[in-house]
Amino acid sequence: MPGRLTEQPLFVLLTGIMGLAMAVPGAYALAVGDMQDAQAFLGGGGLVLTLAVLLGLALGGRTPERQAREDLLSLLLAFSLLPLVLAFPFQMAVGNTRLLNAFFEMASSLTTTGATVFPGPERLSGAEHLWRALVGWIGGFMIWVAAAAILAPMKLGGFEVLSPQEPGQGAATSGPITRVADTPERLSRYAVMLAPIYGGLTLALWIGLIILGDGPLVAICHAMSTLATSGISPVGGQEGAASGVAGEAVIFVFLFFAISRQTFTREKGEGGFGRVLSDHEFRMGVMFAGVVPLFLFLRHWVGAFEVDGGEDLPAAASALWGAIFTVLSFLSTTGFVSVAWDESQSWSGLATPGLLLMGLALIGGGVATTAGGVKLLRVYALYRHGARELERLVHPSSVGGAGANARRIRREGAYVAWIFFMLFAISIAAVMLALAAAGIDFETAVILTIAALSTTGPLAEVAGAAPIAYATLSDAAKLILVAAMVLGRLETLAIIALLNPDFWRN
Repeated sequence: MPGRLTEQPLFVLLTGIMGLAMAVPGAYALAVGDMQDAQAFLGGGGLVLTLAVLLGLALGGRTPERQAREDLLSLLLAFSLLPLVLAFPFQMAVGNTRLLNAFFEMASSLTTTGATVFPGPERLSGAEHLWRALVGWIGGFMIWVAAAAILAPMKLGGFEVLSPQEPGQGAATSGPITRVADTPERLSRYAVMLAPIYGGLTLALWIGLIILGDGPLVAICHAMSTLATSGISPVGGQEGAASGVAGEAVIFVFLFFAISRQTFTREKGEGGFGRVLSDHEFRMGVMFAGVVPLFLFLRHWVGAFEVDGGEDLPAAASALWGAIFTVLSFLSTTGFVSVAWDESQSWSGLATPGLLLMGLALIGGGVATTAGGVKLLRVYALYRHGARELERLVHPSSVGGAGANARRIRREGAYVAWIFFMLFAISIAAVMLALAAAGIDFETAVILTIAALSTTGPLAEVAGAAPIAYATLSDAAKLILVAAMVLGRLETLAIIALLNPDFWRN
C-alpha cells in the first residue's frame, strides 16, 4: 500500500495530505465551540480527501515514464491549483468573503508568503488563523523535500552554482542513487528523513513560546510560521504576542534554519557544528545580520544628531536588539517585526528604512531552505567573482587557488548566478508593469512586487511610508500577485527549464 501511494502524482498526494490536515483546525473549532468553522473544515476536509481518492483511482493504472519535466510540472500544479482546492473550505469557514480572496489567502500561505487580504487579526477566527499557519507550514516542508528530491538533482534552486553541469540538465547525469531512484522514491525517502527534524524543531519552538507566556494557539502559529518563514500570525506578529522580547530571542535562534541548509542536513559525510560555521551561506547571513543592524545603530551618532537618548543604555540596547531581530527576520523572508523596531527607527533617525528591508528580502536565505529571495549562495558566488577580479587588477598574473570547488564557484557559479539575477530583475520589471496596468502606483508596485517575488508578504506593511493593505487591491492586481508568488517560490530558472524544448522531446 505505501508503495502504491508513492506512485501517485505529487498533486494527488498533496491534496490528500491537505484533506487530512483540515481535521486539525476542525478539531480546534470543535474544542472552542465554533460550529461553523468545525463544519467547514471537517466537511471540507472530507470533500478534499474524497477528491484525492478519486484522482488516485483515476490515475492508479497509469505508469508514465518519469521525466524531469513531470517533476517540475507537479510542483507548478501544486502551487497553482492546490490553493484553488483549499479556497472552497476556507471560504465556507470565513463565510463573508469572496472566493478570490480565499484563493489569494491560500496561495499566499502555501507559498509561505504570508500576505493577507483580511485587515486586522480579529477578522478571522482562531481556527482560520490556525489553518493559514498550517498550510504555510506544510508548504514550507514541501519546499524542503522538493529542493532535495527534485531541484537538487536537476541543478536548480541554487544548486546550479555548485555544479559544473547546465541548470536543468543534471537529473539524467547525476550520481548512481539519482539514476536508480525515481522521483516518488526520492520524495518518500527525503520526506521520512526530514519530517522528524521539521516537526521536532516546530515542537521545540512551540513549547518554548508557551513557557515564555504565549497562548497555545499563538505559540503554535508563530512556531509553524518561523520554520516555514511565512510570517503568519493570529495577533499581528510579535508586537501582539505576550512573550515579548524573550519570545523574539527564542524565535531568533530558529530563524537560522532558513539561512543555511547545513543547520539541518549533512552533506558528503560531514558532521558537527564546524560544517555550519564553515558554510559560506551561514557566514554571509551572519555578516548581514551583524553589519546592517550596526549601521542602523551607529547612524544615531553619524546622521541623527537630533535624536535624544545617546547616553540611555537601555534604549540603546533595545534599539540594537530590534534592528538585529528584524534584519534577520526579513533576511530569512519571515517578516516578523520586533517589538523594539519602533525604537530602532527612532534611534537610527530613519523613519521608514524600507529600502534596507526590501534589499534583505531580495537577498533571501539559504539554498534548500524555506526562505525565498535570490539566495545567499548566489550572492556569495558573485562576491567571490568580484573579489577575484579586483585581485587580478592589481596582480594580473596571480593564481586564485583555494581548490577546484572555489574556482568553479568564482567562474561557472558566478556566471549562472548573474544569469539568475538578470532573470530576477526582468521578473521584477514584468510584475511591476502588470501591476501598473492594473492601476497601482510606482512605489506601491515596487513594494508589492518584491514582497511577492521574495515571498515576504509582511514587507507591504513596513517597507513604505504607510502600510499597504492587500484588501484594497483590485482583482487583477491580486491575481498578478498570486502568479508572482508562485514564480518567486519556484524561481525563474525552474520555469525557464520547464520551457526548455529538450524537456518535451522523446
